[in-house]
Amino acid sequence: MGTASSRVIHKHFRLNHVKLKRAQKALAAATETETVERALDLAILEHERNRIAADANRRFVKSGIAMRDAFGAMHD
Repeated sequence: MGTASSRVIHKHFRLNHVKLKRAQKALAAATETETVERALDLAILEHERNRIAADANRRFVKSGIAMRDAFGAMHD
């Protein structure tokens, strides 16, 4: 998910070995570095999805559309 202008920096982390290996397997990553990169990409993607969903929800609520449940009851 990186771009051509992405800059690689060196960082040193103390990580739980078991958790890192489980994530590596779950993400089908070849290396520990690739595991961390994929996990970061997923976190960024999830944040963007949440932001888009929250924006859509705000627009929906602001639109003033009346909501009725299956029994016809109004909800505010």
